Amino acid sequence: MATSSPVSIGFLLHDVARNMRHIFDGRARVLGVTRSQWRALIYLSRVDGLTQTELADSLDVERISAGRMVDRLVESGLVERRADPSDRRVWRLHLLPAAHGIVSELTSIGEQVEAETLSVLTTDQQVLFLNLLEALNAGLKRPKVCTDYKKEVE
Repeated sequence: MATSSPVSIGFLLHDVARNMRHIFDGRARVLGVTRSQWRALIYLSRVDGLTQTELADSLDVERISAGRMVDRLVESGLVERRADPSDRRVWRLHLLPAAHGIVSELTSIGEQVEAETLSVLTTDQQVLFLNLLEALNAGLKRPKVCTDYKKEVE
């Protein structure tokens, strides 16, 4: 008989996020964009005019990977590179009209997956859960936590 051991918060959060991504990916596949592409489109819809470096940082990928992804989005007619008016070396990324419909559908899929995921909780539990996640996230961004972490990894 297998014994159950306590599971860490990090493991559970990762597992829930992985399961949600898997469901989302299955539904988003019909739109013809990869996970990397839909993540880029969502970020660009939130902040129009990001540089490729800013997008790479937001996606937590290398600049070269972001560059290839943007190349494919440009070729697909979803994103456009425009010269930065104050620095000719910098290109700003902008969604094209075709991307707005995809972003809208991706947003709808995300809302459906989130609603289905949270449906096992009462409304009060959902509010509490969101508040707790926000508190954890804010706590991890505190200067002391970041400083202590950097000392541990050095």
